[in-house]
Amino acid sequence: MAWLLVIVAGFLETGFAVCLKLSHGFTRLWPTISFALFALSSFGLLTLALKRLDVGPAYAVWTGIGAAGTAIYGMIFLDDLVSTLKLVSITLVIVGVIGLQLSGGSH
Repeated sequence: MAWLLVIVAGFLETGFAVCLKLSHGFTRLWPTISFALFALSSFGLLTLALKRLDVGPAYAVWTGIGAAGTAIYGMIFLDDLVSTLKLVSITLVIVGVIGLQLSGGSH
């Protein structure tokens, strides 16, 4: 259950990163409010998961999901540059996240 919280928190991290961009420096109301909701939810779930998981693997999985998800979202919806190197790098992040999740201990 704790790993599921980390995974959901990672997807919420993608949400807050995208909303941060869309807020244009906190000058747009709804993206700013969405950023705050995604961020608080993401940190809240991560905090709950850390009661049962080691901080290193959990944090790495959380940031890996957030980074890969944000990069993928940006390429699909925000016209970010798509390149072979970027796609290979995202794949490596995802493989690393899976490896850390499989090896991550719990208390």
